[in-house]
Amino acid sequence: MKQKFMAPVQKNEMLTVHITDLTYEGLGVAKVDQFPLFIEEALPTETVQVQVVKVKQHFAFAKLLKIITPSADRVESVDPRYTQAGIAPLQHLKYEKQLEFKQHQLDLLFQKAQLNVTVAPTIGMEQPFQYRNKAQIPVRSINGQLETGFYRRHSHDLIPIEDFYIQEPAIDQALLVVRDVLRDFQVPAYNEETHRGVIRNIMVRYGHHSHELMVVLVINEELVDAEAITQAILKKLPQLTSLLVNVNHSHGNRLLGDKTYLLAGQETITDEILGTKFMISPLSFYQVNPVQTERLYQQVLDKAALQPDDLVIDAYCGIGSISLVLAPKVKHVYGVDVVAAAITDAKANAKLNGIDNVTFVTNKAEDQLAKWEADGLHPNVVVVDPPRRGLDASLINSVLAMKPERLVYVSCNPATLVRDARLLHDGGYNIKQPVQPVDQFPQTPHVESVTVFERD
Repeated sequence: MKQKFMAPVQKNEMLTVHITDLTYEGLGVAKVDQFPLFIEEALPTETVQVQVVKVKQHFAFAKLLKIITPSADRVESVDPRYTQAGIAPLQHLKYEKQLEFKQHQLDLLFQKAQLNVTVAPTIGMEQPFQYRNKAQIPVRSINGQLETGFYRRHSHDLIPIEDFYIQEPAIDQALLVVRDVLRDFQVPAYNEETHRGVIRNIMVRYGHHSHELMVVLVINEELVDAEAITQAILKKLPQLTSLLVNVNHSHGNRLLGDKTYLLAGQETITDEILGTKFMISPLSFYQVNPVQTERLYQQVLDKAALQPDDLVIDAYCGIGSISLVLAPKVKHVYGVDVVAAAITDAKANAKLNGIDNVTFVTNKAEDQLAKWEADGLHPNVVVVDPPRRGLDASLINSVLAMKPERLVYVSCNPATLVRDARLLHDGGYNIKQPVQPVDQFPQTPHVESVTVFERD
């Protein structure tokens, strides 16, 4: 009979341990007889007292009780609720060390994949807070009062929050105004257990350059007194550009429903990236850190080494944000996205900017690249900005068949970037320039990066 493995730690056990590393999620790592223990808010070099809260077969989680020897890189947290809610899980780490941590995460993954790659220092922010231009905040009833806030990590317990720290101040102000108006009109908050109640979430979007403001009330049931509520919000938020309602009857975690209607103002707001204007609707994917997005896209522009006669494919093009920034530099850009509404927005944004050397198509990126390859399209440059799951293997095969001079990979997930890098390397594409991390999400473990693959 196979002997059952016994972990060297037990649930609720109190331990004093030394932290040796950080995981990619920003958890401190300690070892007990080589058995990993993951501890939120703990930093390398620290000696800490912890309590084991969960034991798995190959690792365990522990709660930080006391810091016996603090790290020189520790800073005083702004607010413990930001860690509890996952808003700013690295707020206790010096910002320059956050940037080093993100560079190290990329470097370590490339080393493990045995790819000889240089990772440049992370491009950070001068002000690494109050940067987000979008918020989607749950609304729940606590002790009979409508509250806005954020869920405690790994739960649906709402922590009431008024200052979200990483959001544009105009967004925090709008949330408080709307919350108070909904309270005044005694609008019932949504109940996840009964699926009754009216208001589920409040979405706010803000144009960094335009200063235009959009509020979307996400409702489960009819919004009674909608006109009076609208007038009350407009009176307190005279700068509001767009006020909409989105109807979401789903019983799951879906954030937005399919039906949206206008209460006041315009249906979209506008903003710009590197001088290119964009219309943004409630459903639009638009990068949430406008300052760092310009730096990220400038890296794409610089590293793509574009020529006036180049043909470019922009896979996962969304509302055309990268395509339309690249278009003035090249002969033609072909963009593809699976979301039909995004392609509609991309075409509208091309018209808004007077750009006519672009073609936008609704399709799965992997299917459309295979079609373009079969049709004989030979791009000089392919740009990919995929979701966290990375590239489909068939898309990589289509790129390899097209033989572009360069592939510029914008990644939001280092693990899938490195996985895809191995496939591209095996197909004859190598990374000759340093990989450039960009800190799109300060105070969190997330990192975006730009990598250029060049054909041998």
